[in-house]
Amino acid sequence: MAFSAKPQNVALLFLFLPFLISTCTEYHSLVLTPLRISPDLQSDDLHTWTADPETLTSAETPKSLRIDVAHRDSVFSGNHTPDLAFQLRLDRDAARVFKIEETLESASLIAAISTRNRTRPGRKSFSSAVVSGLAQGSGEYFTRIGIGTPARYLYMVLDTGSDVVWLQCAPCRRCYAQSDPIFDPHLSSSFSVVPCDSALCGRLDVAGCDTRRLSCLYQVSYGDGSLTTGEFATETLTFRGGARATRIALGCGHDNEGLFVAAAGLLGLGRGRLSFPTQAGRSFNSRFSYCLVDRTSSNSAAATVRDSSVIFGDAAMPRTNQQLAAFTPMVQNPKMDTFYYVEVTGMSVGGTKVAGVTGKELHLDPATGRGGVIVDSGTSVTRLTRPAYSALRDAFKAGAAESGLRMSPGGFSLFDTCYDLAGKKEVKVPTVVMHLAGGSDVSLPAENYLIPVDTKGTFCFAFAGTDSGVSIIGNIQQQGFRVVFDSAGRRVGFVPGGC
Repeated sequence: MAFSAKPQNVALLFLFLPFLISTCTEYHSLVLTPLRISPDLQSDDLHTWTADPETLTSAETPKSLRIDVAHRDSVFSGNHTPDLAFQLRLDRDAARVFKIEETLESASLIAAISTRNRTRPGRKSFSSAVVSGLAQGSGEYFTRIGIGTPARYLYMVLDTGSDVVWLQCAPCRRCYAQSDPIFDPHLSSSFSVVPCDSALCGRLDVAGCDTRRLSCLYQVSYGDGSLTTGEFATETLTFRGGARATRIALGCGHDNEGLFVAAAGLLGLGRGRLSFPTQAGRSFNSRFSYCLVDRTSSNSAAATVRDSSVIFGDAAMPRTNQQLAAFTPMVQNPKMDTFYYVEVTGMSVGGTKVAGVTGKELHLDPATGRGGVIVDSGTSVTRLTRPAYSALRDAFKAGAAESGLRMSPGGFSLFDTCYDLAGKKEVKVPTVVMHLAGGSDVSLPAENYLIPVDTKGTFCFAFAGTDSGVSIIGNIQQQGFRVVFDSAGRRVGFVPGGC
């Protein structure tokens, strides 16, 4: 007996066919590995290297420069268990995000007051209350740099959320404990104080003058009450392989108070006039990039690539996987020049755009300096404005439920969407894609957004909401990408596998 479809049924099929196709969820396979602590650095890594003196005699600033970096848990983890180390990381992360929000709010208020009074924000005296950059205590990535001539090798925090380069100096009136001997500028032939009336001194947000020596004084205050103050000087920095950068302006701190930890100081990688990329811009064509490797999950894609690194110069643009690179315009916040902003126009989960994550929700208001999306090396977990996060989370939960993932009740720390995956070796998770201005897309590996949070098999969706208005792309989501900051081309790029 032959059967034929009724015309109305055929019509209904064609009516619902687009809906059926659009709801076909796309998935990644995620190989599950438990939380583990970052392994200690080996003896031939950052702990012990020094440059060959013979190389230094002829070395000049190269066209490109590579710096190996390490996560703080590889350098200063102590005897922490994986669970404790990760919890401490989340605690630092929450503190850092709070300071970013506070810094931006202060900058916005200062700009608003200046606008009402029809004045320009000027340079402040030491008695002024200012917030400049972020606390070193929240720094997540460290490197070893030679300071002075002859070079003394010290751990320095690398941070895209700060501008001024500084380190602790002898004699120290108040200094925190660091892992290396404190730098003594009197033992360096290349150390030179900056005069009070110089253009360099004028670039500081907060400056003073030693009237006896007529030398410039600096002060950098942080939102958590930490501060560093001392002489402003120029000095030579030596990097692995013997490459040197000369006459880099830095603070030589004789009074350093607050929540600073272990490292001798900070190498600011922000957009400001005194950051290292800006000062060395001519030598390196105003380009740098980094690739951050998370070793807490041994089977992650990031863990299979080379060590974390920062590259300055033309080599910052990787030659591999260029067809997969996602570049987007670098957005300027006129109220705060430290941070690197991009425009995120939306996000997709499982191959479908999330209706509640739009460019409007994530837009930077140039008139007030509020909102926008920052790319930050020191923030771990990506934050989205509360409505955008809620929409993204709900879309992920729906896709994860379709694949049979069982939620873990109660959440974990700042995460509210977690899953009990104990005993499983591999699961399917909905894909997550960021859409950027200019039409480029960043497809995140599954291990960059569903991460282990304990050694019991709990995995959480590694995004969080914020009520401050500013969103931040954190380093967990950046793992395994080479993130390119091309100030010359005014663009930011994400290159998968570009490490």
